[in-house]
Amino acid sequence: MRRLLPRPAACLAALALPALLAAQRPGAGAAPGGRPQPPFGPAVGPLDPAPGSAASGYLEVPARGDSATRVPVTVIRGTTPGPTLALVAGTHGAEVAPIVALQRLRPMVAPAQLRGTLVLVHVANLPSYLHRTVYRGPWDQKNLNRVYPGRDDGTVSERIAAVITREVIDKCDYLVDMHAGDGNESLRPYTYWSKLGLDARVDSLALEMALAWGHDHIVIDPDRPKDRAASLYVQNTAQVRGKPAITTETGWLGVPDPEMVARNVDGAMRLLRALGMLPGPVEKVRRPVWIDRTQVVASPATGAWEPAVSRSEYVAEGTVLGRVRDLFGNVVAEVTAPFAGVVLYVIGSPAMSVGEPVAFIGRVGTGPR
Repeated sequence: MRRLLPRPAACLAALALPALLAAQRPGAGAAPGGRPQPPFGPAVGPLDPAPGSAASGYLEVPARGDSATRVPVTVIRGTTPGPTLALVAGTHGAEVAPIVALQRLRPMVAPAQLRGTLVLVHVANLPSYLHRTVYRGPWDQKNLNRVYPGRDDGTVSERIAAVITREVIDKCDYLVDMHAGDGNESLRPYTYWSKLGLDARVDSLALEMALAWGHDHIVIDPDRPKDRAASLYVQNTAQVRGKPAITTETGWLGVPDPEMVARNVDGAMRLLRALGMLPGPVEKVRRPVWIDRTQVVASPATGAWEPAVSRSEYVAEGTVLGRVRDLFGNVVAEVTAPFAGVVLYVIGSPAMSVGEPVAFIGRVGTGPR
């Protein structure tokens, strides 16, 4: 099939991240009610380590109609005041490469070298992680990344979202929602940058965060909700509250592939240096491939999915992405690419229901304007 060559990236008007950070007060996040954060960073639930130390523990999510759960968190406090960065893993429990990466990152960040506060949400969705479910939680069948900012009187996914919104999102200055290919998704690494248009400063800082993280494919997503009361996504909840944020996708098929674990750790370290929270050189992607249009391609039938393309493959419009067979092995549907682009992920396991994703296609564009 024809391979499409990415166009050269457009020139970026955004300032370098350190220059943007220099213009604002370190640790400028506000606690609920508009109160300024303590100079050395906020308490996160019961965790409030002294400067130059770290603490790990749990955010409790009480029972209400269904079972209680908890969110494992580490707070690492630097020796000098600075921003608070939150890294959130395990929003979908089978996306395990970021979860393992934060376990590796925890002892790598020395409080004596850190400026500001680093918050590690090790597993946002513990019920999904322990039950190995994809997309949705096992108890309420809700997607945690579609119920933000959550409800204290809702189902367990909504209560998890409410606790994370209150204790993590509202208290941080910057946020990364770390995802990977779910247990059924063969996914190539990429980053989402949302240009919401609510705050030029937030949009610019988020763009620089995406470039600092290191993935060369960046999806431009301008269509996320702008309503604080129905923000739906982790990243979006931060951005509508004035917190620059990105979503990263690093890993595939629910396995802790060593290369993908390492890329998650590397992205976090790159961002910490870019934010001036750790010493070291600042790096950013120099020739990103900008994805300006995406489409989740859905299955027209129930049965067994048989992919015909691989992650990262460039395809022409009309290329056969795969076929759906009935449970006896007969082909009942053929699925094609809606436009030319790159396969950001393709479903890699057979089980398939009508309306579920079979692939995610991204069109290569010219970048931000």
